[in-house]
Parts: sequence; C-alpha cells; structure tokens
Amino acid sequence: METSLYLPVKTFLESFGYEVKGEVGGCDLVGLSEADPPVVVICELKLTFNLELILQAVDRAGVSDEVWIAARISANGRGREADKRYRDLCRRLGIGMLGVSDQGDVSVLVSSVSPMPRTNPKRRTRLVNEHRKRKGDPAVGGSTKVPVMTAYRQQALACASALACGPLRPRDMKQAAPTAGTILRANYYGWFERIDKGIYGLTDVGRQALERWPQTVSGQIGQTLPNDIGE
Repeated sequence: METSLYLPVKTFLESFGYEVKGEVGGCDLVGLSEADPPVVVICELKLTFNLELILQAVDRAGVSDEVWIAARISANGRGREADKRYRDLCRRLGIGMLGVSDQGDVSVLVSSVSPMPRTNPKRRTRLVNEHRKRKGDPAVGGSTKVPVMTAYRQQALACASALACGPLRPRDMKQAAPTAGTILRANYYGWFERIDKGIYGLTDVGRQALERWPQTVSGQIGQTLPNDIGE
C-alpha cells in the first residue's frame, strides 16, 4: 500500500529540517521549514511512477515551493524510474523524484531544482494553517477511504471528551479546544446537542466517536456548573 512509503519519505524530508505531516489539505505529505514565511514542500506517493502521479504534483504546484513524487523502485529495474523520458518530464516541470527500495531506503532520482510557480496563495495559506493547527502527525500519508484526522476533528474530539463527563458551557472547554463555541454550535459531525441556553451535551454518535478515537482529557475541564446557567 502507498502508506508503506510514508515513513521512509517522511524521515527523508525531516533529515533536511522540515516538520512533516501526512494527509494535509489532500496532500500525502506536507513539510514546513522553520522560516517565516515557511518553505512548503509537498510529496505525493504512489506504488509505481505513472502519469497520475505527475498530474497530482502539477496540481500541488500552486501551493508549494517544492514538489516531489515518490514511488517504490521496481524489482526488475525497468519501471518508469528507468525511463529517461519520464525523468526529463519531471525535470522540465521542476518535480523531484524519490525512489523507495523494498528495505525503505530513499534515493533522489531527480532533484527538485526549479521552483514551482506559486499561483494560489489562498490555498497555500489554508494548507499552512491546517499543518500548524494539527497536534502531532495523526494521519498516515497515502491513506484512502478512512476519515482524515484534521485539526477541526481533533478539536471536536477534545470537546466530546470533555462532555463525556457531563454537560458544559463552551467557555469551560476553551483550554482544550479554543474554538469550542463555534464547533458546538455548528455540530458538523452530529456529536453534540444543546441542552439549555449555552449548555451542551454529548450525543450517542459522539460517544461512538470517542470509542473510535479515545482521548486524554487535559487542563481544567469538567467544572461543576453553577445553578444560574447562562451563556
């Protein structure tokens, strides 16, 4: 599976000082440098080098400073990585190629030397913000048909975890989830219910979500509500 390439490529990019996370903004891997503004590096994964992989890289060009594609090197050495035309196309487009061996070794087949044009600053900003808001690296790059653990889902789970102990006000969850009020009111996943003015509880669907993604409650959450409940 493509996820088998994730850790070797993540480790490779991290060796150059990037903080790498998987499945950010639809990209398999996104790396940010510590610079301000950060250098954005994107890598797309496939089990084999093909045209679809290049098309994905071209699509990512508008939101990144460097684009890489990575695939497993074919056992017989006759895959696309050995095709001079394929490598030349990557060079002309400014797309770097990484080959991953069966042992997990990563080699540079084509360097990403030509800066890709930055044509979509809004999309780039959304990508950087999502990367920075996520706690840790909760999603494996290359995953398909599974919910992506976005920063929004992480904060919604923090709210659900707090409400598992009983109804609360949004301000009681600010430490664990800074946007608790917005998340509870939107109720995007159907995890929450409004019990009273400014008071929210957890639905059965929310409890099921906590069973799927167990959480550790941190901070001063779950304070006893006063009798004069309000906003």
